[in-house]
Amino acid sequence: MADTEHFVRDDVRGFLDMLEQIGGKGVEEVGAVEGRVQMKTMGQLAEAPPRDLAVKKDLTCPGPAGDIPLRFYDAKDTREAGPCVIFIHGGGFVIGDIEVYDSLCTEIAHQLDLPVVSVEYRLAPEHPFPAAPDDCEAAARWVASSPEALGRKITGLVITGDSAGGNLTIVTTNQLVNEPADVPVIVQAPIYPVASDVSQHRSLKDFAEGFLLTGAAMAWFTEQYGGDPKDPRNTPMVGDCSNTPPTVVCTAGLDPLRDSGREYASHLIQQGTEVIYLEFPGIIHGFTTLRKAIPSGQKDLDAFLDAIKLMVERYR
Repeated sequence: MADTEHFVRDDVRGFLDMLEQIGGKGVEEVGAVEGRVQMKTMGQLAEAPPRDLAVKKDLTCPGPAGDIPLRFYDAKDTREAGPCVIFIHGGGFVIGDIEVYDSLCTEIAHQLDLPVVSVEYRLAPEHPFPAAPDDCEAAARWVASSPEALGRKITGLVITGDSAGGNLTIVTTNQLVNEPADVPVIVQAPIYPVASDVSQHRSLKDFAEGFLLTGAAMAWFTEQYGGDPKDPRNTPMVGDCSNTPPTVVCTAGLDPLRDSGREYASHLIQQGTEVIYLEFPGIIHGFTTLRKAIPSGQKDLDAFLDAIKLMVERYR
């Protein structure tokens, strides 16, 4: 049962009550394979339908361990030179895939009116750290090269993703700042990211049970991923973030990861990066892919995408 000390929206409470009635085991109990099935099933039940777009096709790009599957979205058949969005999905580095995030990527392509490339990076535990950041960096560099397969001249990158994908958004952006690609990252936009050591945060303690993402699941995901806490490609805030491009960060008020996003946004602001920070009260981790079950989350997603649009217009 959701903690009554904290403000919980009515549609969020209804969703959490439904999950409690259904019961079921956490990902840390069922393991990676069943966890992936659970996430797909949740998406089919709880996510809004995808938008119709002019272009939606599967592609691949070269990666460090073979071809990386991608999905390319665009609201227009053709377009002039401009930025491209790279989307990196969540799921604790263990679950989640292009399909689970298909509707969200169509929404991003529609609202931003930019092409979107969704990255199917390798997952742990089969492929532990640093397989995921290796793949995301390779995909970002490929998109930056304006490959013929996209049929568009790319002038800049907008990198975004949620949760583990928020972590990989920051890591990939940092890699492309340290060793520039063919075009720059003009905006990064992590969604409820893991940016620092979450184990010490109050939000992890406050929301460890009863708010979809649990403390036990977080600990299990961290163990499966096998990242080095001292490596900035695993924990971005232990590295140099001083040249970070303009950034939009959003968090959810009832999220164990909330304080990590807060801490990262504050860190960037103190270093002089232009930041828009949005914290959405009364809503849980994962809301961007639960918009059928939690309709109020659509307005939060709209606000987040509006902020990206503002940043892109300032820097494109």
